[in-house]
Amino acid sequence: MSLTIPSIHYLAILPVLILFAGAIVLLGVTALVRGALRTSVATGITLLAAAGAFAAGFFQWANLDRYGPSTTIAHAIVLDGFSVVASAVIAVSLALATLVAHDWFRREGVRGAEYHILALATAAGAVLMTQANDLIVIFLGLETLSIGLYVLVAFDRHRGASAEASLKYFVLGGFASALFIYGAALVYGATGSTNLSTVSYFLGANVVLRPGLLYAGGALLLVGFAFKVAAVPFHQWSPDVYEGAPTPVTGYMAAVVKVGAFAALIRVLISALGTQITTWRPILWALVVLTTIIGASLAIVQRNAKRMLAYSSINHAGFILLGVWAASARGSAASLFYLATYAPVVVATFAVVTLVGGPGDERHSVDSYRGLARRQPWLGAALGILLLSQLGAPLTTGFYAKFAVLAAAVDGGGGPLALLALLGAAIAAFFYLRWTIVLYAESPEGAVSIPVPRATALAIGAGVAVTLVFGVWPGPLATLAQHATVLFTS
Repeated sequence: MSLTIPSIHYLAILPVLILFAGAIVLLGVTALVRGALRTSVATGITLLAAAGAFAAGFFQWANLDRYGPSTTIAHAIVLDGFSVVASAVIAVSLALATLVAHDWFRREGVRGAEYHILALATAAGAVLMTQANDLIVIFLGLETLSIGLYVLVAFDRHRGASAEASLKYFVLGGFASALFIYGAALVYGATGSTNLSTVSYFLGANVVLRPGLLYAGGALLLVGFAFKVAAVPFHQWSPDVYEGAPTPVTGYMAAVVKVGAFAALIRVLISALGTQITTWRPILWALVVLTTIIGASLAIVQRNAKRMLAYSSINHAGFILLGVWAASARGSAASLFYLATYAPVVVATFAVVTLVGGPGDERHSVDSYRGLARRQPWLGAALGILLLSQLGAPLTTGFYAKFAVLAAAVDGGGGPLALLALLGAAIAAFFYLRWTIVLYAESPEGAVSIPVPRATALAIGAGVAVTLVFGVWPGPLATLAQHATVLFTS
């Protein structure tokens, strides 16, 4: 019996190869040098790998313009505009998070390349999820992403809360992964394939007389995704993990996990299960309402900045799900735009939180920010802009992102759902504005200025620039998201 080797289009998987190559190079260098590898070397290699993965997107886009979307490796990987844009967002998030982590390592006296190796590997897993055209490949990307994050959450060995958060994340994450792979098995039993294109063709060409197996499989897949994006009621892990993890890891996780998980979720629901829209739309309707309103409501009572941002992230997940619920090219484009603008903003926000946290990463009470904008106007103004963007204030990217998903939902017949999501946004405005007011309150006696290292300042500046530039001029990025979604749905 001859072995058939599937053809491989290496350009399609180039970002994954670059990120994994960076991790392998770091691993080899670490093994060859005496003592711990210098942080600057590890940071430099990680930034080069992230830049390489981002640059690969330009070559992929040029290939798409010439040849159109394509699949490779037995149709398990897809190259389209959606995967290119999502992969680029992950690469940018990795670079910004690495800059923040670089200064955190120096402040905390941490040496070595373990963080950078794991960050590169998890980013590769997230990119793989954006390109996956098969449930098994999505699961592989999900596990590659998750296993590295379990370790990164426990990276601060001097804090017991870090290890506790990692254990919680590991137990609940393992449970969610088991549900996901069981759901994939049930979908295979109902359709005869785990390939998303094949599943879509089967469901479009056949009437499933006994759809119980398919419904159960789809429900389990949705639970697995809901855990990863922290949708209510599968959000319980998020506040504890966000609080316990080292702050640079929290910012990285908040950005990269959402992009990878939502990209895969959109592929599964829209591409593979698009014919079953009447089945999964009501479930998503309930998830959107619970996630937007409960996430915002629980954030109000928080006094810890990291826990507040955790519930804020839950609220944002509800808005991104709103675009998925629309089940249209406009909705998918709106969700992609939301992810592309939210990722750098949340990394930059946690960069400021890292600075205010100080040595030991312990000062995370909202009162720690009192008068920050009076003592350090640039730093305080930067955080204020980032918070207003997450609120959805005009002239920030958050405004257009929220408007886009709400418009897509209304266009899809979800007017009442959009109103309920707006209620969640109104509730969220309370804690965003309260935090912003604290920034400009009178400084307490004895308050000192916070050092702002260059790398962290660059990450914060990049997040603010994205917020303001694409808030005032969202056209180019919105057009890119729309074009990417057209390629995705074609």
